This record gives sequence, structure tokens and C-alpha cells, in this order.
Amino acid sequence: MSIEKVKQYFKKFDMEDKVLEFDVSSATVELAAQALNCEPCRIAKSLTFMLDDTPIMIVAAGDVKIDNAKYKAKFGAKAKMLKFDEVEPLIGHGVGGVCPFGINDGVKVYLDESLKRFKTVFPACGSSNSAIELNIEEMEKYSGCTEWVDICK
Repeated sequence: MSIEKVKQYFKKFDMEDKVLEFDVSSATVELAAQALNCEPCRIAKSLTFMLDDTPIMIVAAGDVKIDNAKYKAKFGAKAKMLKFDEVEPLIGHGVGGVCPFGINDGVKVYLDESLKRFKTVFPACGSSNSAIELNIEEMEKYSGCTEWVDICK
């Protein structure tokens, strides 16, 4: 189960007890915000794309969308989201629980500047009913961030 993989990942940092599990779904930005009783913009959503032959993840604030022109300018290719059935085998977590923790080797993680507006954000933790609260420095550290990007509107 992916949440166990994420807890194992956070165990290295003595952070596994910070993973929150809910009795309700947190599979979408709206559902996660309800489960956490916070604004949807503070949900750190993980969007997955195929860039050339490599899966990548962009983690952005819950209230923004990918700007196709900015994406193409940054990565030199059109944004091509992974299909539903590609996400789990390529990333390591299924749709609804995708996060940058405990992911498959070779997946590059980019954090969008939209996250920097907040003191803390809530990314998922591998399942459709989990999250963790991290400050921006922790988000950068634990996500294994390749770099910060500005590709959302």
C-alpha cells in the first residue's frame, strides 16, 4: 500500500507520525480541503506528466492550473499529462494519493512557485485519505525537489 511506502520514507526523518489519515476521502483538492478544514489553495496537488520518456511531477498550490505556454517555455515540450492507468506504475502512487514522497526512482519533482505564498501546505501521502502538513523548507527537502519552477497561472 502506498501510504505504508510514504510512512517508511518519512521514518528516515523521524516524521512518520506526522502523516495524517482521514475517515473520509482526500482524493481531490476540494475533498482534501474539507478533510483538513483548510482553504483549497493550501492543498499541494501533485500533477504528473511525461517529458520525453521520463515521468515528472509538478507540485503546485490547489488553486492554480498549468500554464501551457510557461510549461513549453520551461521544458521545451507540450504538457502531456499521464493517463490514469499510467500514474501508479510510473510514479509509484495511484491517482488520489499522488505525492512526491516514496516515489519511483527516476521521477523528477518540480515545485511550483505558487506554493511559496503559504507558511505550510498539505500534500497527499500515497493514499486517497491522507496528507501531511509541511512548511515550504520541509516541502523542498522531503520532496527531493529538482528545482523550483514558475509554470502555473
